[in-house]
Amino acid sequence: MEMTMIKHRISSGFGLVLMAFMLASCHITAPRGNAGYANLDSPGMRDTDRTFSLSLGRTTLRLAARFLDDDPEIRALLRSLDGVRVRVYEVTGDSDRIAQKFEHMGQKLNSDGWQPVMLVREEGEYVQMFTRSSGNRVQGLTVVSVDNEDVVVVNVMGDIDPKYYSGVMGALDVGVAPEIEVATVN
Repeated sequence: MEMTMIKHRISSGFGLVLMAFMLASCHITAPRGNAGYANLDSPGMRDTDRTFSLSLGRTTLRLAARFLDDDPEIRALLRSLDGVRVRVYEVTGDSDRIAQKFEHMGQKLNSDGWQPVMLVREEGEYVQMFTRSSGNRVQGLTVVSVDNEDVVVVNVMGDIDPKYYSGVMGALDVGVAPEIEVATVN
């Protein structure tokens, strides 16, 4: 009886691993091997509690784009993306310590080829945005926002046209998203 139970657990575990592999290879979840993937650490287990996690891959984003008949810009943006990861944490500890941890992670991103493009430090709030480029193409966008109540981490992967930054920031509810002009270098 126990041997049958062990075999069932092994086959169930193998089935879950196989399903996860198939989902990842079908681009349903955001790809870790993408050039725009930001490898970010946790904001701190003793100071936060993860309340939301979302990982969307190319297939899911293109499916969502099909249902946006009234907004061609957002549809084009979704079709250009390879993945989106969103994590939200509730702050249960020291928000200053969390902000310091994210400053350290920002330095790590910078050393991995990510460029800081926005930094906001106000009393009780820290927001930083990074991009990762290859040539004149943006391959990734990462936004980290920390306040006294929540930590929000967003990583957008794919061929991101800078003209869509304002739309991305608005969709991610990152304060007032100013229009961005793209300078070209000849």
